[in-house]
Amino acid sequence: MSSEDRDGFRIRPGRGNDLEAVRAIYNRHIEEGVATFDLEPKSRADREAWFAKFGDEGPYRIFVAQDPGGAVVGFSCSGPFKDKAAYASSVEVSVYLAGGFRRRGLGGRLYAALLGALASAGVHRAYGGITRPNPASVALHEAFGFRRAGSFREVGFKFGAYHDVDWYELELDRPGQAPAADSRKEPS
Repeated sequence: MSSEDRDGFRIRPGRGNDLEAVRAIYNRHIEEGVATFDLEPKSRADREAWFAKFGDEGPYRIFVAQDPGGAVVGFSCSGPFKDKAAYASSVEVSVYLAGGFRRRGLGGRLYAALLGALASAGVHRAYGGITRPNPASVALHEAFGFRRAGSFREVGFKFGAYHDVDWYELELDRPGQAPAADSRKEPS
């Protein structure tokens, strides 16, 4: 399962040889932003263990965006929402892009691939945490039908300040609710 658009960007499932590029993108977000509350860059060994949980089926998936030259410039993934068994049908979803590749529609294409795969994987709910303010991420989530579920005030401390996180949720197992690449608005 992969797709290519008119600009030559390709969205496909992540593979083991994508690990270094994915790690570099994520580490840059750790070092420069508040989209993640990790504070220290991730080692290769740490990311190998993390990457090993993704598969071609099931609730934990990873998709990558490749530029026309074949370089990985972004990824979307799903992982456990919480580590308790009762949460097994819920996942947390994320999307990260390399610098210079934002506002090109790649985040939406990555989410379309991920959410489309999750819709047939027995996932009941997908959750995304958005550190405020981030109107672009809010717009992306809302375009796929996510709804704001609540906020955690001053839940993370990074770069010398406390940050609020809004949580968005998407119900995936209702008939007619699975997002598609060409229809991102939730039906009314």
